[in-house]
Amino acid sequence: MGDAFVKLLRGAPVVGTIDAKLTQDVAACRAQNIVPTLAIVRVGDKEDDVAYETGAIKHCEKIGIAARRVTLPASAGQEELLQCLRARNAEAGVHGVLLLRPLPPGFDDELARNTLAPNKDVDGITDASLTAVFTGSGAGFAPCTPEACMEMLAHYDIQLDGKSAVVVGRSLVVGKPAAMLLLSKNATVTICHTHTPNMAEVCRAADILIVGVGRPGMIDKAYLSPGQIVLDVGINVMEDGSLRGDVDFAAAQGIVVGGVTPVPGGVGPVTTSILLRHVVESAKKCLK
Repeated sequence: MGDAFVKLLRGAPVVGTIDAKLTQDVAACRAQNIVPTLAIVRVGDKEDDVAYETGAIKHCEKIGIAARRVTLPASAGQEELLQCLRARNAEAGVHGVLLLRPLPPGFDDELARNTLAPNKDVDGITDASLTAVFTGSGAGFAPCTPEACMEMLAHYDIQLDGKSAVVVGRSLVVGKPAAMLLLSKNATVTICHTHTPNMAEVCRAADILIVGVGRPGMIDKAYLSPGQIVLDVGINVMEDGSLRGDVDFAAAQGIVVGGVTPVPGGVGPVTTSILLRHVVESAKKCLK
């Protein structure tokens, strides 16, 4: 792993593998009159939300999942959103619900996300889903980004058993669930955060490094060592409109890490495929 070549861990081959299986699964569901269906709930018309929603719907159409936009005006109140979510919970034809977040100011995010039925929480945002990640049992799905990281590691045949894994960031969206998923594969896991002393030293000692802090280029050569596998889940929009990850990509190449995900084109596309896999898994339960 220490030769003068850095393997790019691209997301496209992983997406291709997942989507091929999903297309077969969706066809099997449709053959039994079950149409896997995703409802995307959006409050307001924030540009980023609309763009993500549009991309997700195109991805759904590609593999045969029915996608439904459920939009509320930015002026909608908390109770209107809760009623909308309860209606999706009760709708037998909807197998997964994606609530676009962050919600506009004035909404109670915790109350909204926990109004979702865990079995339809395909983005892994409810407390019940997170409990399932931490306990290994229960309803709901893992958050999509950490699961996408695990899918990439498996696709590229990166062994985790007995390896040292460091996760930079402790959010419930990426850091904490990523640590639990790594632990479930018998990695020895350390979580780093803003109060971690000697963070660079801890990161350099890792076999696998997963970074999700929302600070462009924070992980520079001081944090990296030859042969490491580096998964960058940061997506930072720069002033010129370009996207940059949390890892200094040039530094990673210069250190000759064993493998690194590019931004864009790395973990991001896989995350959407994982979301759709959760929808299909939910629909397949109807066949049973």
